Amino acid sequence: MSDIPAEKKIFGLSRNVFVFGFVSLLNDFSSEITVRILPLFLSNVLGVKTAVIGLIEGIADSTATLLKMFSGWFSDKVGRRKPLVFAGYALSSLSKPLFFFANSWPFVLVLRFLDRVGKGIRTSPKDALIADSTDERNQGRAFGYSRTMDPLGAVLGLLTAAGLIALGGAAVKIMTRGAFRQLVLLSAIPAIVGVVLVAVLIRDKGRPTGTRAFPSLSLKGYDGRFRAFLGIMVLFTLGNSSDAFLILRSQQLGLSLVQILLMLAMFNLVTTLVSYPAGVLSDRIGRPKVIIAGWLVYGLIYLGFAFADRSWQVWTLYTVYGAYYGATEGVARALVADVVKESGKRGTAYGLYNAAVGISALPASFVAGLLWQKIGPAAPFLFGAALSLLAAVALAFLVGSRKARESA
Repeated sequence: MSDIPAEKKIFGLSRNVFVFGFVSLLNDFSSEITVRILPLFLSNVLGVKTAVIGLIEGIADSTATLLKMFSGWFSDKVGRRKPLVFAGYALSSLSKPLFFFANSWPFVLVLRFLDRVGKGIRTSPKDALIADSTDERNQGRAFGYSRTMDPLGAVLGLLTAAGLIALGGAAVKIMTRGAFRQLVLLSAIPAIVGVVLVAVLIRDKGRPTGTRAFPSLSLKGYDGRFRAFLGIMVLFTLGNSSDAFLILRSQQLGLSLVQILLMLAMFNLVTTLVSYPAGVLSDRIGRPKVIIAGWLVYGLIYLGFAFADRSWQVWTLYTVYGAYYGATEGVARALVADVVKESGKRGTAYGLYNAAVGISALPASFVAGLLWQKIGPAAPFLFGAALSLLAAVALAFLVGSRKARESA
């Protein structure tokens, strides 16, 4: 983007992108030791069924959909993104300590709702501000860096949590109320520090305002590639249920609480190592190729979880799952920036992208919970593997048909 003013770079990144990385690190440190292990608290302490866990996770993943739409549109409209990013991080940070008092699944649902509202407020403006702060040739690098810092914070948080739990006995198999409350208290400080960094160091880019009168789910004004990509994302997400089921499956196959925390740390470490190189690779060979490869790997991982019967298999599968996640998450967001080049429309475009994923997340997790409860633990993973294969084929067809049109 040639209209980005020159500024001093930090390791080749703008200050906004660099600082956002550390904000993400701190936020993920906090989230991973509360929200990530919440399914174990629900199952082990509160005795909640998998269908209800799926419902909670689905609502949590979907509840921010309209807010992501609105916040992205609003940041385009007023030409300011930072206030929404700050408000979103602040709300999520305030909701996490309240998990200390959780004593029923409806109360947990309310807190998850508030946390996801915060994410919904901040996500689209943050993605748009990262894109606005980065030249066109380095979007993959910027989003890859962001995706690197997220799981790095998670690794640090999970290792800290594992150490804390191990002090009470490393062989503990299930989550206890006391252990969960300790982790909730631990999560509060880094979340607050992240909010302070946003307030002090992040700067708006002063982009022109958008022209939309009100946010909507209309795709008018966006090209066919963007519309098709959103449809394919919906297909993939319908089979991409909450990671809660991966965690529950791991416990079912014999992993202790500390082992699960260490496994999640390994997952995030691999994601950290893969995210940045995947972003750079996507700058060179194209985003779709990286995403298609990642979705095919995802399908194989879910097939593995369906048929796994040993704990070591879970460790292997979850490690490879980290590679899939690192290779696709940031690259998919960078692809949005590729196909929506007008800065004044990017906030809304990220809102549409997040809406497509969010709308699909509720049925994905609820269906997965029902499949587990009614058919068996393997069923949701077989379902997810099938849809990931279909989505990869659809994206390959989209890329191939576009090349065919361009060469005609």
